[in-house]
Amino acid sequence: MGGALTAVEHGLIYVDGQWVTPVGTAVHEVVSPSTEEVVARVVLGAPEDIDRAVAGARAAFDTKDGWATTGVAHRSEVLRRFRNLVDTNRERLAQALTAEMGSPISQSRAIQVATPIRYMDYYLELAETYPFRSIRRHATGNALVTREPVGVVGAIVPWNMPAHQAISKLFPALLAGCTVVLKPVPQTSLHALVLAELADAAGFPPGVLSIVPCRRDAAERLVTHPAVDKITFTGSTEAGERIAALCAKGVRRVTLELGGKSAGIVLDDADLDTAVESLRLGSFRNSGQICSLKTRLLVPERLEDEVLDRLRHLVAAMSVGDPYDEKTHIGPMYTREHRESVERYISIGLEEGARLVAGGGRPDDLPRGWYIEPTVFTDVDPDSTLGQEEIFGPVLSVITYRDDDEAVAIANNSPYGLSGAVYTTDRERGIAVASQIRTGAVEVNGSGIGLAAPFGGFKTSGLGRENGPEGLDAYTELRSIGLPEEWATED
Repeated sequence: MGGALTAVEHGLIYVDGQWVTPVGTAVHEVVSPSTEEVVARVVLGAPEDIDRAVAGARAAFDTKDGWATTGVAHRSEVLRRFRNLVDTNRERLAQALTAEMGSPISQSRAIQVATPIRYMDYYLELAETYPFRSIRRHATGNALVTREPVGVVGAIVPWNMPAHQAISKLFPALLAGCTVVLKPVPQTSLHALVLAELADAAGFPPGVLSIVPCRRDAAERLVTHPAVDKITFTGSTEAGERIAALCAKGVRRVTLELGGKSAGIVLDDADLDTAVESLRLGSFRNSGQICSLKTRLLVPERLEDEVLDRLRHLVAAMSVGDPYDEKTHIGPMYTREHRESVERYISIGLEEGARLVAGGGRPDDLPRGWYIEPTVFTDVDPDSTLGQEEIFGPVLSVITYRDDDEAVAIANNSPYGLSGAVYTTDRERGIAVASQIRTGAVEVNGSGIGLAAPFGGFKTSGLGRENGPEGLDAYTELRSIGLPEEWATED
């Protein structure tokens, strides 16, 4: 297997604009999901290191001439340097992501690194027209309305799309004038240390950004720290509930992007070839380890055989193996324990009466690495474990329905509400059905919502939104200043 990183020692963390030795002595071994070999050893921050990082962030925010008061033009200039450094180092980042969590290299490049660069470009352009200041006039009074940075932000990112999620939190927060302490998962800290190097080279002032890999105890210190004004978190619903409860004390602001069990509804007039092909990425990208994937496919009863036949051909054509091979579509699960979890769900599905259509086991030709075949079930009961719980692996459940109303009811029969899809050749029908699905995003015929639209969940899939102007709104507080009539003019 090619491209894996040589085992290295990372003995420092990035705190308050400096590379420092952490107070803690814990070391995490980053293990390659494809070779099961140690590719790096990363030192972890302790709660005391979080204290140092937050103190630096607080000082950088509160200082009279600090980051919050420098103006959006200056912040954009620094962030543009950071963006350009990420672009220059995109291959280095992609290699680190594939080494630490097994993302197929073609997807590391195209999804995990290229998309965040486009995200940064979007926000740099948006900053030129974003209403940081506006005049509101009315017979009852006039006001200057300003959007002020919320303050010190604790950003906690997951292991599955770590660079993407880091950038989607860091960039709007820093652009708004906030200072940030970023907490990556220990297993996926390699790319985060690269981002820290690039931030240092970009010239962020001390304290504006700290990056501290750490375990739960230190992460909880970040969430509960009295000097932190907002937490932004992407991860499981269970962890999100815990964070929301902790943030409730002190009324700390919080944005949560949590789990999903998204349904794709194939209507009876859909182009089946187009619909099923869209699932290559819509259900199986990043080896099935993305919360917004369509993991329930709802199919008209009379079209079940036709759809299943196409699904068999789709998964048979997916290359499973070495994530450094550019032809690989399904790489390994990110840890041994996670593969075991996915396998338990497959076993439960069989026990509950679902019928296996494809996959379901470990590839015979891959004795090393935490691989699992892309798997398709049918005869799945909507109320069963497969129909309700988030598996977070390359497992697709096919559920049949009789009419559009039943399809919508099945789609909405979930505690989650993150994403969804509709497949049809009728524009009005497609939008009508999409409008009945209780989720934050719905894709029609595989069309993504783009970076300018808000993304986030209904129900237990989260609170608040990322992306679009709403993603910048999330890091601001509104202030209204009453003005005399003669002063109520645009600057």
